[in-house]
Formats: sequence, structure tokens, C-alpha cells
Amino acid sequence: MAFDSIDTILDFLEPVNKHLLSDDEGYKDTQLGNNIAAYENNFPDIEHADLVIVGCDENRGGGVFQKNSTSSADAVRKELYKLFQWHKEVHVADAGNIKPGATMQDTYAALRTVVSELMKHGRKVLIIGGSHDLTLAQYDVYAKQNKIIEAVVVDAAIDLNMDSVLPADNFLMQLLTSEPNFIRHYNHIGFQSYFVHPGMLETIDKLRFDCFRVGKVKENMEDMEPVVRNADLFSFDISAIQHAHAPANHLTPNGFTGEEACMLMQYAGMSNNVSSIGIYGYREELDTNALTAKQISHMLWYLMDGILKGKQEARLTEQHNFNEFRIAFAEVETTFLQSKKTGRWWVQLPEGNYIACSHHDYIIASQNDIPERWLRAVERG
Repeated sequence: MAFDSIDTILDFLEPVNKHLLSDDEGYKDTQLGNNIAAYENNFPDIEHADLVIVGCDENRGGGVFQKNSTSSADAVRKELYKLFQWHKEVHVADAGNIKPGATMQDTYAALRTVVSELMKHGRKVLIIGGSHDLTLAQYDVYAKQNKIIEAVVVDAAIDLNMDSVLPADNFLMQLLTSEPNFIRHYNHIGFQSYFVHPGMLETIDKLRFDCFRVGKVKENMEDMEPVVRNADLFSFDISAIQHAHAPANHLTPNGFTGEEACMLMQYAGMSNNVSSIGIYGYREELDTNALTAKQISHMLWYLMDGILKGKQEARLTEQHNFNEFRIAFAEVETTFLQSKKTGRWWVQLPEGNYIACSHHDYIIASQNDIPERWLRAVERG
């Protein structure tokens, strides 16, 4: 049985034509194309969906004004539907594509309305998007609810370039400084230093926001898991992936490998906090042999894998499912929790609430040093 209020968003959506996406007569029983409930003739029942996919091919914010005859979101679907189903306990629905608005702001509004409605029903929403400025519409879902959030953006650049007229190059200014503002904390993963003005990092640091350089992240990918776990909004620009692994990325040859990008998406799936995920910057006309579409589809497969792992996690209130370590460092007493089910870690802040952390943070604290993650969380209040 579908939710009655879902009818309010159908005017903003175009159905998926699975037949056009299939290379042959259809999909095997074990392929995702036969297991994802897609909006074809009727809107799918999302009552039990763990993830709902929404396509949005709005690229005007990135300076692309012509309407492409093909859909980049559909190009990703074509590769995704071919993949084999390994996560039967994870239920995925596909809501189709956002109809393009007369203006960019119209598309923003339509995307915000659709995502808001799906999230209102407790669904985790995945946006296969156009240009990276669509993150603003993703953020507006929370802002309209007056919900204070943590945001994670994965991108080779930090989109604060006020010299550019393109929203895709400077949307972070609005995201981080608009009033009223609902960003409690912002994390930027994978920036490449030669694209970033040195003074910009100093400004971001003064705001107590955290930026992680791609080389540092690649040294220990696992350290990003707590960063993503704490977030509500997760936004991924494909420019963060090496051109060799994502040929549609024309910004830089360097960045994350395909496998590392999959790991970050897996972390987003594992998080019970992350409620919206956007993958932006893919344009089919820039792709080679659909390799970027394939890369994104593999990332989505790992997102589903993460959702399955996240389902296995216990609630922090279920004390018997956690190892508890009381520890003192620098005259501060606190408690670390380690999940017996997944091995993940949390640390208690002075006011009593817990934030995600890593085993490395516990090791630092046990050596009577202050873990930087804990300190910056305390500084932010």
C-alpha cells in the first residue's frame, strides 16, 4: 500500500522506461533491474524501501544549457540494473526523474519537494544529479524543516569560487553562510590542494569546519567512516574520482580510485544518520564507453552493501551490544563504546552525547593525548 501523500509529488516526476534501458529482452531474476521497484506505469510502494532513487539532470548551474536528448541518470540506471542482487534484505525503489523546470530554481524547488516528501516517510534518498549546485536543493530539505545538520561533501575542489558566475563553482558560500543557517558542522573530503586558495582553508578552519586533503585520506580511508557516519547530508562530486576511473571527470587526472569511491559510498550506506545522498557532476556526453556510469553504478551497489551492514548495527541504548571503555586523558574522563556487532567506535562528549569516532581516537586517548576529533567537537559546542 503506497502512502497517500506521495500523490502530491507525481506532477514533478517522469517515469522510468526499463525496457529502453535493457540491452536485451529484460533482466534475470537475480539482476537489480528485476529487484528494484521502479516508477513505470504506477508509482512503487515505498513503505518498506530502504533507499529511494531520484534522477535529476539539471546542469544549468554548471553552465550547460542545452537539453540533452539522453538522460545521464538513465545512463547510470542502465548500468545499475545490470548488476546482480546480493542484498536481498535491502529494498530499493526508483522514483524516476525530476521533470526539468523552466528555470534552474524551478528544478531546485521540484527536487526539494520530492526529496522532502520521501524523507518525511523515513526513506533514505539517493539523488543521481546534474551539476553539483543541486546540493543546495538537497540542503534546503533540512532548512525548510529547521533541522540543524552535519554535511559531508566529497569533491576535488572547494566550491567557494566567487569569481565564477556558475552556481556549481560557488554554491558552498550560500550553503555555509546563508541566514538562518542550519549547518552545525561541515566536512570536505578529498580536496586537491592545487585547486584551493591557501587562505580559503584558513577561513574554513576558523569556522571549525574540517577539510581532508585527498592524499591524507588515501593514507587511511577507514578514518573517514566516522566522519560520514556523523553526517545527515552526503554529497559526492565525481570530480573527486581519478579520470582513469571516471572518464567523465574532466577536471583532474588525480583523486580517489574507483574502489576508494565505493568505500566512501559504503560508509554513507552504513550510517543511520545519513538521510540524503547526492552523486553529482556526471554528464553522459563526456563519458567513454559508459565507464563513469559503470563506476557510479558500482558505488550504488556498495551503498546498498553499506545499508545492509548498517541494519546489523545495534542502538547505542542497547548496552549489552557494546564494549565500554572508561578512560581519562588530559584530566578529562570520558567513555568509548565499541560495537560488538560491527566493531565501530563512539566517544562521549562532556554534555553526555556520543559522536562517531575511530579505534585510532581511542588509542590516542589511552596514551593520555586529546583526540583531535573529540577536541574539535567540543570546541564547536
